[in-house]
Amino acid sequence: MRIAVIGLGYVGLPLAIEFARYHEVIGFDINTQRVEELKKGIDRTKEVSEEILLSRKSLAFSSDITDIAKCIVYIITVPTPINRYKSPDIEPLLKASGMVGLVLKKGDLVIYESTVYPGCTEEDCVPELEAKSGLQYNVDFFCGYSPERINPGDKKNTLVTIQKITSGSTPEIAAMVDDLYKDIIVAGTYQASSIKIAEAAKAIENAQRDLNISFVNELAYIFDRMGIDTQEVLDAAATKWNFLKFKPGLVGGHCIGVDPYYLAHKAESLGYHPQVILSGRRVNDQMGMFVANKVVRLLIGKGIPVKHAKALVLGITFKENCPDTRNTRVIDVIHELEASYMQVDVYDPYANAEAVKKEYGINLLPVIQDTYEAIILCVAHNEFVQLNFEALKSGPQSVVFDTKSIWDKTLVDARL
Repeated sequence: MRIAVIGLGYVGLPLAIEFARYHEVIGFDINTQRVEELKKGIDRTKEVSEEILLSRKSLAFSSDITDIAKCIVYIITVPTPINRYKSPDIEPLLKASGMVGLVLKKGDLVIYESTVYPGCTEEDCVPELEAKSGLQYNVDFFCGYSPERINPGDKKNTLVTIQKITSGSTPEIAAMVDDLYKDIIVAGTYQASSIKIAEAAKAIENAQRDLNISFVNELAYIFDRMGIDTQEVLDAAATKWNFLKFKPGLVGGHCIGVDPYYLAHKAESLGYHPQVILSGRRVNDQMGMFVANKVVRLLIGKGIPVKHAKALVLGITFKENCPDTRNTRVIDVIHELEASYMQVDVYDPYANAEAVKKEYGINLLPVIQDTYEAIILCVAHNEFVQLNFEALKSGPQSVVFDTKSIWDKTLVDARL
């Protein structure tokens, strides 16, 4: 079976690698630089090693659409972000669908893995496939949906060790899609009864997690006013067997901070304005402001002038031990500190400096050489656990805020 994987990011590349164990695979991406790097065994996401990239003889990489014309299965894994107005941006998905439509043939199968709102595959993507190919859905070509569950930076819970939801546009295609993924997913598959069910399942996975984190974030707001430590409260409550020990923090990334808006968008299009989902999003979206304002209050309390005070932000990726900076909410902390006229330096040994500059306009420090009035740990990279932050203080009164609670409580001024 000849398979094309469209989009070679955190989702597409591992998928292409695994399918290449059993099939002839072409990994396609419109980013020619990305394609050339992968041909040389270089993966900027650090998800796949050079050895594995170069050893898959049945895997080729290309940015030329004619190279995928002979494939019979097309798996689309392009990003589905939100725009500045917190609305779904499915333009990359529609463009990828249109491109595949140009080479689609009778009998071909198109599988979507991108996170979408329920109904998006058949209501938005299929018409694009039909328009560009001139073929008829479920007569000439078929579709499937198998939502990605990739956890960037996680070397334990990987593509093959996480159970995979599958679905298809007809019962026969659903079985075919399920069998296809069974080849590579060690943890097994779960065949949903329809594409829309599979889409909805993915949407609520991250919405549920977002809501749980928003609850403890709101607790952090409350306990801060009470002058008690949120982590100590959570530790005490966790002694009960059924307590869910979520931790407060900055909620970003390509899933948790995005997917609830897709679900809310669909609900609103049907005339229902979701209360709980959007309430949780509002709480989490305010977390960066809370952290920055807390730093300012601590500086004032110690008699340190806020204006022109130097702050060091440790970490800008959306999670630990991973170079992924998509939708990172650390940027909110930085912007709020700068709005208070503080001088902010950012250091992250994982993030790609070029990508951060392009996306956020921030020049990352190659090394830390200065001292600071405020030190804010935003990402729990392994390199930061044993960091001697005392040597980075400009004086004994410098403020240290540990948003990830990885440092000794007695050595920091505040933590979430």
